Amino acid sequence: MRTRWRAALAAAGLALVLAGCTNGAQESAAPMRADSAGSGNSAPAEQGKASQPDKGKSGAPVPVGQPGVSDRKLVRTARLELSTPKVADVIGRARQVAQASGGYTGQESSGGSHATLSLAVPAEKLDGVLDELAGLGKTVKRELNTQDVTEQTVDVEARLATQRASVERMRALLAKATSVTEVSSVETELTRREADLESLEQRRNSLAGSVAMSTITLTVSEGAPPPAPAPEAPGGFLGGLASGWHAFLVFGGGLLTVVGAMAPFLLVLGVPAVAVLLWLRKRRQAAKPMAAEAEATKMPTA
Repeated sequence: MRTRWRAALAAAGLALVLAGCTNGAQESAAPMRADSAGSGNSAPAEQGKASQPDKGKSGAPVPVGQPGVSDRKLVRTARLELSTPKVADVIGRARQVAQASGGYTGQESSGGSHATLSLAVPAEKLDGVLDELAGLGKTVKRELNTQDVTEQTVDVEARLATQRASVERMRALLAKATSVTEVSSVETELTRREADLESLEQRRNSLAGSVAMSTITLTVSEGAPPPAPAPEAPGGFLGGLASGWHAFLVFGGGLLTVVGAMAPFLLVLGVPAVAVLLWLRKRRQAAKPMAAEAEATKMPTA
């Protein structure tokens, strides 16, 4: 009897121990599943956040990888045509203006009354230099052109990075080459890729130079000097007297102009007309005595 009770108590104790172990295992496994579920859910969320574009304060998406307005690469060029009575002097002063702004002169051609000069000045000083050049003479034409080369610059920089990595890989392959054939083949490919890299670097430098320095094409032609400003007329009696005298001179000048225009006609037509009138007058004067004598002879004697 006691043996049965002992067996029953041992079985009950074993059952309780197994139940406690099972519950402990389930409780320890639950946090692990929760952590794994949380990490699994947070990873896609973080990836989703990373894939979404950044938003500003207004909530609008901000484009990634595109430069702003202040980062744009702009190539600015200008054309300026001036008219002046002294072409050589203006060309010389234009060179001084360009050098004073930190620029330099380029191609130049001149032909007496006409000259063309190419100037390169810093892009940030282009407007001021144009205003200073325009003051050297009378402005006939002024043009300003702007070209956006931001996309070209970004494209060249990306291709440069790729080409540099390609050249480094070919150099690594050249270091590992063992046979003459492999060395020759790798060297040929390496030379071609280095030439492409140099071409891209030259293009990058050309774009950077065009952005940093603006070109001005200055054309100067000879023209009549501007008329001197008329002096201001005094007021009062002296002003009226001056105005009247000026009007009289204008009237006299117009009258003389009319007389001068009629003078040829007076000479060609007036002289013969005067000669005919004088001849007719003489005939009339000669005819009067003859008529008086005829009348006297006709009178009867007493």
